[in-house]
Amino acid sequence: MANTHAQSPKKAANLSLTKALLAEAKELRINVSQVAEAGLAKTVAEKHAELWLKENWEAIESSNAYVEDHGLPLEKYRMF
Repeated sequence: MANTHAQSPKKAANLSLTKALLAEAKELRINVSQVAEAGLAKTVAEKHAELWLKENWEAIESSNAYVEDHGLPLEKYRMF
């Protein structure tokens, strides 16, 4: 999902960072905006995954119970 945002228009945002950390990042020539965007994109993707699991938990559990009780549906065709 991070790639879908890469070409999107940018919007200015205010962040509160410690002076020392910001100074160190500047000294190391770290692009704070780029790092913040990458970190936020990662966190958004993780949250989407968490929500998907929560929304689909019942179906996942049902599928796992079926396999536990009956085995894999196409087990006889497995080559390994």
